[in-house]
Amino acid sequence: MGKKELTRRDLLKAGLVTAGAAVLGPAVFKPTGAWAATPKIKGPIKVGYQAIMSGALAGYGEFHKMGVTMAQEEINAAGGIAGNKLVVEFRDSTLKKPVAIKNARYFVDSWGADVIAGVDSSGQALALAPIVAELDRVLIVTHAATEKLTEEQVYKNGIKQIFRISTPTYQDGNAAAFVAKDLPAKTWATISPKYEYGYTCWKMFKNTLGKLKPDVSFTAESWAPFGTTDFRPHINTIMDAKPEGFYSTEWAGELITFVKQANQAGMFDKIKHVMFPVGAAMDVLEGLGAEMPDNVWISGRYFFLYPNNARNNDWVQRFKKRWNHYPAYVSETGYSAMYAIKKAVENVGSKETAAVVAALEGMMLDSPGGYRVFRKEDHQAIYDVPWGLTTSDAKYPFKIMGKQVLIPATDCFNRPPFEGEGTTPPY
Repeated sequence: MGKKELTRRDLLKAGLVTAGAAVLGPAVFKPTGAWAATPKIKGPIKVGYQAIMSGALAGYGEFHKMGVTMAQEEINAAGGIAGNKLVVEFRDSTLKKPVAIKNARYFVDSWGADVIAGVDSSGQALALAPIVAELDRVLIVTHAATEKLTEEQVYKNGIKQIFRISTPTYQDGNAAAFVAKDLPAKTWATISPKYEYGYTCWKMFKNTLGKLKPDVSFTAESWAPFGTTDFRPHINTIMDAKPEGFYSTEWAGELITFVKQANQAGMFDKIKHVMFPVGAAMDVLEGLGAEMPDNVWISGRYFFLYPNNARNNDWVQRFKKRWNHYPAYVSETGYSAMYAIKKAVENVGSKETAAVVAALEGMMLDSPGGYRVFRKEDHQAIYDVPWGLTTSDAKYPFKIMGKQVLIPATDCFNRPPFEGEGTTPPY
């Protein structure tokens, strides 16, 4: 499948945004009618943002902060939100559910946050769902990927305060299967995290690929607990099974450790078709450098060289100049979340939760990651991220995507009714 960037016309055809939406500057399509309000807001717009800022995954928190801080600086330099300053407070979420809940309560009850954002862990995101309903504050998730957050908590349980601006597990499971169906591999195996995210993605990959390509089989699976540093037993399990294809949702430092140990074992010499759904994360690419094998399929929630247009390329250059780093996917999702808040508040002239929810539903945002629209039914942002094969490029000290394959989000993300005969293609 060739590359095709998601456009406003595509979203109109998919019914994800109304044809009558008007344009507000370069970044959003403004609601008309009842929501075309004149902004009259008092006081700063306060956003409480939590991410992992300690321990082995602290680098993710730093990348979050880079994107959010850059947006905050730009927004305030340009007059703020409806003339009011954007104020952001960051807190460490760790990966523990009670910490995420404590942070959310602090942000709203003690600090007076108007909106809360961030969250890396799927388990934390699910635990926060009833809390944000109780606190009645919009939560914009910028990383946690579980599809259950939007499909069960928003669509089925009616918790309208939740939105997600990053891709869900469908990019990791369904889109990966769409790529894998065109590969010659007929036997697949996995080493993946031993928790919700790993189990869900592998099940989704198997179910979708099995329906798209019925002659495939899944020969081995090995589950690595969080914090694994020795992947050798897992690697031996997979190599003994001799699969033609290998799929892994290991991420961050654990993916780096796994790849280095798999290189030593000669794993990638024997298994030619390899897929890392979060291998395009900047911490992984930078952490591995030349040790990332060539011709490995990688993806993520955003990749800094896609889309190749003026909007994204200019942002990447400004980000690199500001931080001496290329943006990670959480940098982009954090950055774009701040602009989504700005546009929603300004469109309705209010920072009250019900008004912000109504403004975000169906809103299209022209972001560095491309056109996004928050699907009204479940508040999942729909936008495209490519899959690509790793290759060396003299411009960069790490591997990048060479050949790219784009599986449009409108093709591989489940959508209402999310299950049954009305959902296509079959999942």
